[in-house]
Amino acid sequence: MERSGSTGQRLTALFVLGCVLLNYPVLSLFSRPVEVAGIPLLYAYLFGVWLVLIGGMALVIGRRRE
Repeated sequence: MERSGSTGQRLTALFVLGCVLLNYPVLSLFSRPVEVAGIPLLYAYLFGVWLVLIGGMALVIGRRRE
């Protein structure tokens, strides 16, 4: 039962991290006319954050099943 509680706490922490990383003050740091591999910096940042959050959720949920 304790694992379930820690899983919920980790998922909540990932949610809060996602909210912080996708909030205006942080997004404005990446709103520049720069390209990374031909992709605007802001779009690359958004996609990277999205991948990190999805990967983090997969790790947290995957640990629960072990």
